[in-house]
Amino acid sequence: MVWPKKVLCLAAVAFDGPWHRNCTKIVSGSPLRWTLLQRSNEVTILFRSATPSRTRRSRIGGFSMVELVVSMCVLVVLTAMAIPSLMHSMRAYQLNDAAGRLSDMLKFTRFEAVRRNTTVPLQIQQFGNDWSVWADSDKDGILDPTEKQILITGVVTLLPSGTPPSSASILAKLGATTSLDASKSGAAGSLTFDARGAVSPLAAYVFYLGSATNPEFGYRAVILLPSGATQIWTAPNGGTWQQIG
Repeated sequence: MVWPKKVLCLAAVAFDGPWHRNCTKIVSGSPLRWTLLQRSNEVTILFRSATPSRTRRSRIGGFSMVELVVSMCVLVVLTAMAIPSLMHSMRAYQLNDAAGRLSDMLKFTRFEAVRRNTTVPLQIQQFGNDWSVWADSDKDGILDPTEKQILITGVVTLLPSGTPPSSASILAKLGATTSLDASKSGAAGSLTFDARGAVSPLAAYVFYLGSATNPEFGYRAVILLPSGATQIWTAPNGGTWQQIG
């Protein structure tokens, strides 16, 4: 094997071997700037790790002002593009959450009537801008600490009929011949479940949920069928209803 001259030069220093004839030239002219000093039988090698200019660049390495400004501009543009999508997703979650809680309260009141084997009213009352819906187990029309309730508050509220899209598309898909009673939506009142869990008197109700000031986020409708079963529907502003639960 033929060893490179540079390796031979280093081997001579490490193992006190014979010097190659070109060793002095290679070592002194290498990029690493070796300096060879030979005094009788002693050889000293001084090593400099890097050139001054390279060391200076490593000390001042980092982002320039132009790179920082460009990065911030890209971040601002991406954030502006993502905000509408995030807002729409958050409003959709709030609508689905309010509709789901209202549906659960209707189911709870129905099961409470079956469990007690008696009629149990569902009360709907407005307190300021908030709506309270609870199972009035003792039938006194007053919300007691022991009675289960939900609170509809924030940007989502109970809306009267006329603001959301017409319920005609819901009736057509249900195959119903009678209209949905929307008198309980967006108004204080009550409805009653009998001991079998059916609505008393038999009727189908609709409760509309949405934002009165931001219709672009759409609407939800909770349908209460005469049997006591519930359904959840969704519709965009000015669109048709689709069942989602």
